Amino acid sequence: MAFKTKDPETQYCFPAINSSCIKTKRSTHEYNIMYVFFSLLSVWTVFLNLLVIISISHFKKLHTPTNMLILSLAVSDLLVGLIVMPLEAIRLIETCWYFGETICTLFLITIGLLLSTSLSNLVLIAVDRYVAVCHPLLYPQKITMTRTINIICVSWFWSSAYNISVVITTSQRKYTCYGECITLITVAWTIADLFLSFLFPCTFIITLYLRIFYVTHQQVKVINSLMRSEKHLTEGSVRRKSESKAALTLGIIVTVYLFCWIPLFSLSLTPITSMTSAIAYFMLWIMYINSGLNPLIYAIFYPWFRTSVKHILNLSKIFKPE
Repeated sequence: MAFKTKDPETQYCFPAINSSCIKTKRSTHEYNIMYVFFSLLSVWTVFLNLLVIISISHFKKLHTPTNMLILSLAVSDLLVGLIVMPLEAIRLIETCWYFGETICTLFLITIGLLLSTSLSNLVLIAVDRYVAVCHPLLYPQKITMTRTINIICVSWFWSSAYNISVVITTSQRKYTCYGECITLITVAWTIADLFLSFLFPCTFIITLYLRIFYVTHQQVKVINSLMRSEKHLTEGSVRRKSESKAALTLGIIVTVYLFCWIPLFSLSLTPITSMTSAIAYFMLWIMYINSGLNPLIYAIFYPWFRTSVKHILNLSKIFKPE
């Protein structure tokens, strides 16, 4: 779409180019508020997830298969705050894309990669908790550090390959104007992505956690019975209680994540033009904000995270080898 005659009062992303997109007018006050808000949100997300990464990486006592999955999730959340949030904020505030088509392609791949990796991490966490709670005797043999790290690497590779293929196959797209960064996904890709990136993994996660909570309920009844009859807990009962608490905490993380995902993926059932609406951007940012919520859940439910954060912030043990 070419703009042969330009209105002097209209702002354009690239005034020297006839096919430039029109830039939304905002007051200076509005610009400042939006930039400050999104900058603080980005810094908050990076800082909290960096604490999680340092905690698990530095303290050897936290080197467990479950925590490796939490570490992988924290890395993807940190990259959302470090890369995706700033660029997405500029695109939202300026309503223009100033970084060229190559960066646009890499940006779209990065968004898909990080969101897919986050969901795959949650699937792996659900499997880890399922084995730990429902098959505790098999857990040490089935879920090892080496196997967990290998699976994490495979999930990152798979997510990269999948999202690169999506963007490349839709790269031959015609922009309505110069200065936008969008990808027009075909109906076939939309349906495939809906199943592969949302319906199937979410159904799998929910099914596992329903089974976990059922088994947890049965274990709690046994533990309470032991407490009443023997006045104390055996070592195995304490471990089962700990595993059940971990499952509950990670279940909360999964639930919060799904609530943030559902509105975004509901757009897959609507026309593509709806992605330009304010509601669509709101749903998208709810998904991004989720990256800063997971560390808060850790802080509320995990004593080891609170303790390690204290050591990190006061530098009491962070420079001492573990």
